[in-house]
Amino acid sequence: MEKVFLNDRIVDATEAHISVTDSGLLYGMGLFETMRCNNGKVFAIEDHLERLFNSIKVLALLNTYDKNYIKGAIGKVIEASGLSDARVRLTLTNGTTQADQEQPEPTLLITATEFTPYPAEYYQKGVTVILTDFRQNPTDPTCGHKTTSFFPRLLALNNAHSKRAAEALWFTDDNRLAEGCVSNVFVVKDSVLHTPLTETPILPGVARKTVLQIAEKESIEFVEKDITISELLGADEVFVTNIIMLVLPVVQVEAHTVGDGKPGTITKKLIKCINDTVSQKQDESRDR
Repeated sequence: MEKVFLNDRIVDATEAHISVTDSGLLYGMGLFETMRCNNGKVFAIEDHLERLFNSIKVLALLNTYDKNYIKGAIGKVIEASGLSDARVRLTLTNGTTQADQEQPEPTLLITATEFTPYPAEYYQKGVTVILTDFRQNPTDPTCGHKTTSFFPRLLALNNAHSKRAAEALWFTDDNRLAEGCVSNVFVVKDSVLHTPLTETPILPGVARKTVLQIAEKESIEFVEKDITISELLGADEVFVTNIIMLVLPVVQVEAHTVGDGKPGTITKKLIKCINDTVSQKQDESRDR
């Protein structure tokens, strides 16, 4: 039976109950992190927790847990799951909305489920993305944070899937490229890597950070900048990233073919490098 970590202990998933007054359920007042576990270890866990705790501070979310407690809880649920490779999801909400509660407590839920990678064909042939008509509003205080208010993203993503596209790209209301529904975006032009500024604002993705670290190590020139629709469509290569897909090549934007319609040289190099990095980090963690 599936086990989950809820608030302070491991319980059977069927016995895990959240209050009907929980603010995450009623109002979407919460944050989440999706992590990948290989060989029993979570990749870049410190980066995930740094992002989580920064958002807790900026959004003034109720929290009574420290990083060590959460790391311990993640370890417990992975062990209880019996999975060596897993998709780990952490959800932290602002707790219940009961006015008479003397000591408000947040809700912490952590799950570990079987890891299902994106199809190998996506990496070999590349994918199609569409451009959503929805716009990212830089004045929205939740922009750049991984909140549980995810309905607009899922609407756009479901629309993309209905059109046989893997992702939908968002622009800001002043027409700057922002991000995908569940990914960060990179374009390559004349062998230079370009990606939107985190101040756009966009989510500071863990995979995005890893790609930039790899680019620096591999002497691949990169620039964080505002990107227009013309620059996106004029790119030699395009790819999207998140911690599950890692680096996913894009060969078509709507009806427009990117480059020669095949995953590009730099994209393929980064696919190999990030896979090697993830594997190496897990081996190092296991050795310790």
